[in-house]
Amino acid sequence: MKAPITFAIAGFGDRGSTYASMEQLFPDKMKVVAVADLDPAKVEKAKRLYHIPEERCFSSAEEMLAQEKLADVMVVSTMDRQHVGHAIPALEKGYNILMEKPISPELSKCREILEVASRCPGKVIVCHVLRYTAFYNKLKELIQGGRIGDVVTVCANENVGYWHQAHSFVRGNWRNSLETSPMILQKSCHDMDILTWLLGKKCVSVSSVGSTYLFKPERAPQGAALRCLDGCKAKEACPFDAEKIYVTSPKTGCIHGKSWLSGVLSVEPNLENTYKALQEGPYGRCVYHCDNDVVDHQQTNLLMEDGSTISFTMCAFTENCYRYFKAMGTKGEIEADMLSNIIHVREFGKEEEIIDVGKLASDLKGHGGGDSGIVQDFLEMLLSDAQPNQRTTTLENSMESHFIALAAEESRLHGGQVVDLEEFKQR
Repeated sequence: MKAPITFAIAGFGDRGSTYASMEQLFPDKMKVVAVADLDPAKVEKAKRLYHIPEERCFSSAEEMLAQEKLADVMVVSTMDRQHVGHAIPALEKGYNILMEKPISPELSKCREILEVASRCPGKVIVCHVLRYTAFYNKLKELIQGGRIGDVVTVCANENVGYWHQAHSFVRGNWRNSLETSPMILQKSCHDMDILTWLLGKKCVSVSSVGSTYLFKPERAPQGAALRCLDGCKAKEACPFDAEKIYVTSPKTGCIHGKSWLSGVLSVEPNLENTYKALQEGPYGRCVYHCDNDVVDHQQTNLLMEDGSTISFTMCAFTENCYRYFKAMGTKGEIEADMLSNIIHVREFGKEEEIIDVGKLASDLKGHGGGDSGIVQDFLEMLLSDAQPNQRTTTLENSMESHFIALAAEESRLHGGQVVDLEEFKQR
């Protein structure tokens, strides 16, 4: 395949626009040539940014897929339950696929696309972008190099961030598992993938507990309105107040600079458009009065084939959005987090080594550099016609994380009972 690799974007939301923007980093290797989205304003924005001809701008992925093949790669970044339905006809037309996670919340759909992909020439890469970060690649090097001996247990946290939970999983697109996916799959299949990849071991059983603790009507403070801007009497003391999160917060508010959150609310994220979205759209709703059902905290335990264990906690109630990791082995321990990007290596009886991941990579933006990393690897694979390497998030490799996540959700729904993973896979 010759450069530039051409891209068609199916779904120009936050993730689709992120992958399209990689054209700026790799201008000689990729070019966005087609776009589809349900929102005409998003299509118009993509058309303007990437100089896409009118005849290659579409009002839906289905309309795009009705055309002859338009590009070398299709980015499938539509909603979770649409991924397989859009990827299969794209594969059959000869596209290579860059698919936003998750593959599907339905095991039958996951198996269906595996079967189709096995007989189609195109490559399918799932966007488990953490594998492409300097942070996790360094951890992989340290663990596989035996610095702490055999890993006996791992403790990992996904600190979602109170504002991120409110935005994406209470008010936003991924609030309802029946419409999209359960939280452990949608948000944390990243973690199921990266943790098992780091250890290089198979999971044999899973158990999980969790619930929606806070974001429900009976927990609403006295005087809470159905919308934050409708004279809410609890507004001043509420950290989830939409005006605070989207307008005034030094961290996420649009008056303090460009925020990706406001970019989700409107195509042109200025103060006027943000207020209009809060007044009229879903992001201005009270977090205690939404149609959400995904959990706001969940703990999952994995038993590995050699008897070692992984304990993973996802929690909404943190100030910052980042991941924490600690591995304890027979010869030492490793402790690290993606907020500081510092890794501590403590071999028993030796002086601690401190590794600053920021000095190992020039770009830590976008999932710690994972967004650009996955696109770069995919481009190089296509340009050189290379085979996947040990970190490539192929469809087959990514399925393991989905089995674990879906088994964890079944366990949670049944009071934390242990689910045998091999038996679960055979269903």
